[in-house]
Amino acid sequence: MDLMNNTAAIQTPFNCTVDIRYRFTYFQISYSVIFICGVASNSMALWRVWLMPWTLTSTAVYMANLAVVDFFFLLSLPLRIYYYNNRSHSMTWAPGSVFCQLTFALKYISMYGGIFFLACIGLDRYIAVTRPVLRRPKQVHNAYVLSTTMWLMVLALSFALPFMHSSASDSRNTCLLDPSLGHHQTFILAALGLVSAAFMLPALVLLFSYCRVLRVLGRMPHRGKSRHRRTLSLIYCVLGIFLLCFTPYHSNLLCYTLTHVGVVPSCGLAKFASALHPVMLSLASANCCLNPLVYYCSSSQVHKNPAKQPGSSFNFRRKQLRGKILP
Repeated sequence: MDLMNNTAAIQTPFNCTVDIRYRFTYFQISYSVIFICGVASNSMALWRVWLMPWTLTSTAVYMANLAVVDFFFLLSLPLRIYYYNNRSHSMTWAPGSVFCQLTFALKYISMYGGIFFLACIGLDRYIAVTRPVLRRPKQVHNAYVLSTTMWLMVLALSFALPFMHSSASDSRNTCLLDPSLGHHQTFILAALGLVSAAFMLPALVLLFSYCRVLRVLGRMPHRGKSRHRRTLSLIYCVLGIFLLCFTPYHSNLLCYTLTHVGVVPSCGLAKFASALHPVMLSLASANCCLNPLVYYCSSSQVHKNPAKQPGSSFNFRRKQLRGKILP
């Protein structure tokens, strides 16, 4: 959720002026770098998936959905770069409300879709450790059902936030909610509640899965622990992305919003949160560059081992025989 005024500075309800002029240039540079790195990292990950044989598992279903989310994110970046370039030259929003809603709906789809499906991957690994007897077709079916539910929630959230903006805005010159206007306070706080819940619930699911997996593995013998080493690495990777990208952004967003709408009348906190906001938002956006690490950590759950494919042992023995017969 971006909160920005119509001028080069934000005037809070308690007479505290916060300069935001540098943000337009900063976002153009950071999003350009993230776009290049994201395209490169995701292309390499998809190329690796394309070359290696893979099997349909619940993990593969969630990975495919995460790849789609990353695609939406990369698609939104050029639009957001254009938005900030437009604002840096003229402090008005020209392309219209439909373009505005589409641009930031894609942003919310990418961010909260990534959060939801990362939590699904953590939950999937928890089930794999605690209920290893669950049959694969049942796991895949559950993954499809849960993925459909996640998409419905993500789409509802992503289009509700721009709609709340259009309902609150009295002007077509802005694209985002203005936190300094008192009559927008209800809509801003409602949007803050939505995005906070959309972050906290998956985070709690992920933490629960991580703690339960550690508890179960702690009771296993050494051989059982080594068998689930990749599962633990995958959960570490997902949890690391959460802590690095999404937790700082949502923590700062809470301070940023509450100070700018006047709920917390602290000028020092308002300036501090405003200075951190573009950095935290760029850090949250950088998750698309880190998601390919999740693909690599989950390779054992997605890719087939060629030595275990049907007929591979026969081909291997045939090559051995040829080696003995041919000079």
